[in-house]
Amino acid sequence: MPTIRETILAALHARLSALPATALRGEVLPERVPAAGLLILRDGEPGEPEVTLSPLCYHYQHRAEVEAVVQGASRDTAFDTLCTSIGAALAADRTLGGLCDWVEAEAPQPVDLPVDGAASLKAAVIPVTLHYSASDPLG
Repeated sequence: MPTIRETILAALHARLSALPATALRGEVLPERVPAAGLLILRDGEPGEPEVTLSPLCYHYQHRAEVEAVVQGASRDTAFDTLCTSIGAALAADRTLGGLCDWVEAEAPQPVDLPVDGAASLKAAVIPVTLHYSASDPLG
């Protein structure tokens, strides 16, 4: 049986997979970026939880990361469209079907990355904070 953490990360990945861009989880950047863009979900860090004792419960603000990458001549527009679609997907259900208390993305800080012999990439890491509670720090 998967942990609450894994269940939430899988739900976030499923939400990203519904977008037109290719969504991967924990993979390395492939040699080619799909035309619709690429998203790579990194599991991130759950951080130090706040603890309540009665009943015992661990409250996390888990910081996952979504790497967003586009390539091509219209990469500025494509990047903006990709970021907007991520925001809309998260805003459509801030609890990921009731698994989280709240899901919130931070603003990206995009960079242009030159590629020898090809169109440059536009990429950013988008931090996504997952607020959830668990009865066990390992479960």
